[in-house]
Amino acid sequence: MHQFIDRHTQEIKKETLYGDKVIKFLYSRAREGSSLIYKMLNSKRLCSILGFIYYDSFIGSKITRTKAFMDKIGIDYTECLEPPESLDTPRKIFERKIRYWEVRPMSDDVDTVVAPSDSKVYVGRSNEPGIFYIKDKFFQYEELIGVDKKRWIKAFKDGNFAIFRLTPDKYHYNHLPVSGIVKDFYCIEGGYHSCHPEVLVTICSPYSKNRRFITILDTDVEGGTHVGLVAMIEVVALLIGDVVQCYSAEKYENRQRITKGMFLKKGQPKSLFRPGSSTVILLFQRDMVAFSSDIIENNSRDDVVSVYSRALGIPVVETDVKVRSLIGRATKG
Repeated sequence: MHQFIDRHTQEIKKETLYGDKVIKFLYSRAREGSSLIYKMLNSKRLCSILGFIYYDSFIGSKITRTKAFMDKIGIDYTECLEPPESLDTPRKIFERKIRYWEVRPMSDDVDTVVAPSDSKVYVGRSNEPGIFYIKDKFFQYEELIGVDKKRWIKAFKDGNFAIFRLTPDKYHYNHLPVSGIVKDFYCIEGGYHSCHPEVLVTICSPYSKNRRFITILDTDVEGGTHVGLVAMIEVVALLIGDVVQCYSAEKYENRQRITKGMFLKKGQPKSLFRPGSSTVILLFQRDMVAFSSDIIENNSRDDVVSVYSRALGIPVVETDVKVRSLIGRATKG
């Protein structure tokens, strides 16, 4: 069983882990040393085949039975920009747009940092006891950001981080957590491991092994959030072979690819995960952000049953957050 905290109600809720038995079986076999299974699970080709079968083919459409599937996993189609009846395939359901400007309100305060996605979040402060153990389990810092990226490795050394885990029921657009100018944008090739909690505690630092897109933002500019440099890392996963970069300065209009020198506005759509579940990691420079107290307190709740807590032996608890909701503030004026 895996539980999390609902931020709005502060209730402890149980998460339905999709494909739980299959994931446990496959990755336990991989852990036992089957190089063939491991390579298959890590394969872009397998990811593409499974994605087509489940999301694009006639078989996939029959499996989900569209509206019944939406109801089952808890999608609120009243939020959708398109009429519900137009969401007639699995891919359309997962790539749906919402009226975020109405249903995901955002603070106007300049110094706020907001959630990049509808997701479950865990935050880490560099001076928190035991945090390095958790960080090193989920990702190896230098490998995550790129071992050849010496400038960024130095910039974010001993900084804070936030891990946002998307699940299949979530809205799959990522939005900007801060405002700033793109200093760098690059892709690091890698595997396609699932971001299922059982996998995260089975394989060492999986986020550093998967294919990922890194955007470095300088927020200390005119119109910026003034929280220093921020790295936004979008990690692919099983069934997700790509992250579509599609920044829009106004709603979903006039989509643009991310390039160096662009000014990106906080709260606006930045990218789209292909269907499934995946992860966004934010890296901040040391002492530049103060995370919201409720998220920090939830991190170490010992009354919540978490796959992470059970495997690591210390409380590791996620909070369910909405995209564009407050997760922290700049610490400097």
